Amino acid sequence: MDGENIQDESGLGSDFDDDFDPLTGKDDPALPTNRYLDRELSWLAFNQRVLELAEDPLLPVLERANFLAIFSSNLDEFFMVRVAGLKRRILTGLAVPTNIGTAPQDALSDISAMAHVLQDRHARAFQDLVSPAMMDAGIHIATWDSLDEADHRSLRDYFSNQIFPVLMPLAVDPVHPFPYISGLSLNLAVRVRNSKTGKQEFARLKVPTMLPRFVRVDRREGFESVRFIMLEDLIANHLGDLFPGMDILEHHVFRVTRNEDVEIEEDETENLIKALEKELLRRRFGPPIRLEITEDMDEVTLGLLVRELDVTEQEVYRLPAPLDLGGLFDLRVDRPDLRYVKHVPTTAVQLLAPEPNAEPDIFSSIARRDILLHHPYESFATSVQAFLEQAAADPDVLAIKQTLYRTSGDSPIVEALIAAAESGKQVLALVEIKARFDEQANISWARKLEKAGVHVVYGLVGLKTHCKLALVVRNENGVLRHYSHIGTGNYNPKTSRLYEDLGLLTADPQVGKDLTRLFNELSGYAIEKKFKRLLVAPLHLRRGLLKAINLETQAALDGKPSGIRIKVNSMVDEAIIDALYRASQARVPVEVWVRGICSLTPGIPRVSETIKVRSILGRYLEHSRIFSFHNGGDTQVYIGSADMMHRNLDRRVEALVRLVDPDHLIEIDGLFNRAMDDRTASWWLDNTGEWTRHHLDDSGKPLDDMQDRLMQQISRRVRPTGRR
Repeated sequence: MDGENIQDESGLGSDFDDDFDPLTGKDDPALPTNRYLDRELSWLAFNQRVLELAEDPLLPVLERANFLAIFSSNLDEFFMVRVAGLKRRILTGLAVPTNIGTAPQDALSDISAMAHVLQDRHARAFQDLVSPAMMDAGIHIATWDSLDEADHRSLRDYFSNQIFPVLMPLAVDPVHPFPYISGLSLNLAVRVRNSKTGKQEFARLKVPTMLPRFVRVDRREGFESVRFIMLEDLIANHLGDLFPGMDILEHHVFRVTRNEDVEIEEDETENLIKALEKELLRRRFGPPIRLEITEDMDEVTLGLLVRELDVTEQEVYRLPAPLDLGGLFDLRVDRPDLRYVKHVPTTAVQLLAPEPNAEPDIFSSIARRDILLHHPYESFATSVQAFLEQAAADPDVLAIKQTLYRTSGDSPIVEALIAAAESGKQVLALVEIKARFDEQANISWARKLEKAGVHVVYGLVGLKTHCKLALVVRNENGVLRHYSHIGTGNYNPKTSRLYEDLGLLTADPQVGKDLTRLFNELSGYAIEKKFKRLLVAPLHLRRGLLKAINLETQAALDGKPSGIRIKVNSMVDEAIIDALYRASQARVPVEVWVRGICSLTPGIPRVSETIKVRSILGRYLEHSRIFSFHNGGDTQVYIGSADMMHRNLDRRVEALVRLVDPDHLIEIDGLFNRAMDDRTASWWLDNTGEWTRHHLDDSGKPLDDMQDRLMQQISRRVRPTGRR
């Protein structure tokens, strides 16, 4: 995983934009008023599941360290977006009750209480579980006091040559005001005394982010037994070099989290890129919303920080050192025996050439039949990336149209679009520059694409374009043919190796027509209300899903077979949840497979007794969205980009595509069967809102790891012997 946050994208919405909407969650006398789970506490419960992976002694120890880093990174984003948004709305008087009716200030208190417990548990997990396990494996996180004089001499030389020149101590006195503390930076608060006058002073020292957080103690050591010291520990033990002639009284590490949400009034902004760049600059100076301090900080230093940063007691998190365990992403140790066994994605068998030594022709493969891709088990590089690269190089391709939400810094997808434009093809790239925390990267790519002659557009005012779509128009003997890709994940080769996603490659003319109309709507002024194989938000996606749920409800009431299976990252939308409750009251079997937030409560007597909710977390981030309905035996299955949240259904352009190939329907059915099987390791949600991990059988043996099982199953697929 190498530092990638594979459990992110966890349903963090902008500016509390998924607050309860009374127009969406209408009162239903047949349903209890307390039928929803708090969405913020549900998100924290998701991050607790990540933490439980870090606490699991059966997992490779460096993967456990990585899950600690993921937990930390996730929580940072939660505070920067969700907590910051709630606090801002409270201050401006715009906050409304949460989805369960909790008053905003009470919601903030509930979040704080649970976050304090989880952060302390997280710190103890490193101190008491992961760090000792790393030590047993030969990886030692040493302290300065535990090292001998030879180590001290070596590290003093390293400090003098590599660290001291880049440090910038900032004094605080009447001449030097309290400095600005940048968000998520690690800092040393230092109290010193003038040895001549006896006067006490305060200074702040920022730990440089460009230096390694983990410093090798002795580079002659082999990786079988290696020692590191934390950068802040090394700096703290050389403060005398930075404050000569002063007595060092106290030094403590602290870290500030700031509001880093972005607000843009698109209706009043002619140039969206310039407005966004301005807002990104403002993001750096958002107000503090969390202060993390080491548990040994004295009250004088704490009082100064609280006063100068203007934070409340509730916003102070006193934790065991080290702070910011997200730094574990930077722990570089070449020990494959302490990580998951490496998996190399396989090429989808439908995309293999007919003969082993022949060149694959992706267009011919897609023309034969729809192809369902399952990443990362099947390679993104030899499927979606190859599809776009072949399109860019093919002289018969006339046009390429694509959405780009998040992509990697060295994206071959972007390079393919540039190559296509430079060769004279018509290329349209719909770049969503408002993708959270990827805004600056997307601005850079947008400008690079424009310079190459790509038609770059930014979607519709007031809506984020979140759908994952690519359309290739090809001239085949005078006939224009459409080749389409609709996916659940981003066009990002890097994260495609870590995220579980589905994608459909198809030459179905109807899908091609649907995508042509949708791209016209996104790039021009067309208003297309009807699609044949797509469900598109914000106009029709929720309505289409509600209709499908209601059909299952009616079938059950009529005594006919029924069933609903849904896989999403987040389940929050009250209208969808209430429809599922009514389906359950009619005795429809409902299975919900959710990675992150779930406001739906299963097992409520006479309300949701037939609803089962499971969650699966592991080496890959479960990211695909699937919607399956029994439909009287003619199963209807959709895959796409939309989660069941207000923002996805009301304020984003999302697209689901219906699968029609019988083999694909069987494959989707098999995924749900495996995920919901009691023999598969997963978390179960009960009617109190508690998630319980089920990963061992009655004899204490591990239950099936679904991701490992799929890896084995898909890698054993063989090249088709015949073509249909």
